[in-house]
Amino acid sequence: MKPIFSTIFLIFFCIGVCFAQQFIVASYNIRYDASGDVGNLWKDRHPHLVQLIRFHGFDIFGTQEGLKHQLEDIRKNLPGFTYIGVGRDDGKDAGEHSAIFYNTDKFDVVKQGDFWLAENTEMPNKGWDAALPRICTWGLFKDKRTGFEFFLFNAHFDHVGVTARKESAKLIVKKARELGSGVPIIITGDFNVDQRNESYHVLNNSGAVTDAYELSPLKYAPTGTFNGFDITKTGDRRIDHIFLSTPFKVVRYGILTDSYQGKLPSDHFPVMAEVYY
Repeated sequence: MKPIFSTIFLIFFCIGVCFAQQFIVASYNIRYDASGDVGNLWKDRHPHLVQLIRFHGFDIFGTQEGLKHQLEDIRKNLPGFTYIGVGRDDGKDAGEHSAIFYNTDKFDVVKQGDFWLAENTEMPNKGWDAALPRICTWGLFKDKRTGFEFFLFNAHFDHVGVTARKESAKLIVKKARELGSGVPIIITGDFNVDQRNESYHVLNNSGAVTDAYELSPLKYAPTGTFNGFDITKTGDRRIDHIFLSTPFKVVRYGILTDSYQGKLPSDHFPVMAEVYY
């Protein structure tokens, strides 16, 4: 009888997933446009980066390190998408952004905002022991088909400040609860810490969100998420993450290692999760 029950369970599971609403969420550190990246200049790699996004069918995704002109390059070559977010240096266009791109056919932005990862969240500044100003962009998105609403927070944690990373994790959870208690949450970003780090556990053990990697029954994670433009780099350190609250569930999770002519579109691999609610 066990095989019969297993088959029945699988059938009902598949039916449930088919009737659920699904979309693909991702996080992508696109590497800022640095003149010193000889051999990996933005002008050469960004067409491949956009094609990767289009091929894998991202519906909504957080980006890190993007300068204004880089975000415009992506938007112009990604039909049906736009983005929200401001520069961390002046709260307008200057400096790196933590922008969120979304498919305008699928989602509306109900509210949006930005805050700095610092004691003073309202203006450009460095928090705690951070080496640089860091910003978090958020949006309250509505699924046009169903009216379902969720928050997406996207950030890039400091690469130096240990305290800053830990406090930034606490701050995002706090802000999410203040902005919409009970509203589902997605948090994406380059957190500059792997799955073994205390700052990662601040989020993953918060009771508010869980790593999509842990939730997924199907995982494609052949390497870590930082590659440094080295196609031969190996390891399992995931420093780019997607965290989800209930009621989100995960169909599949992947670290996408696509390359072109022996090169990589960024010094990070994008991370994606197909989710449903």
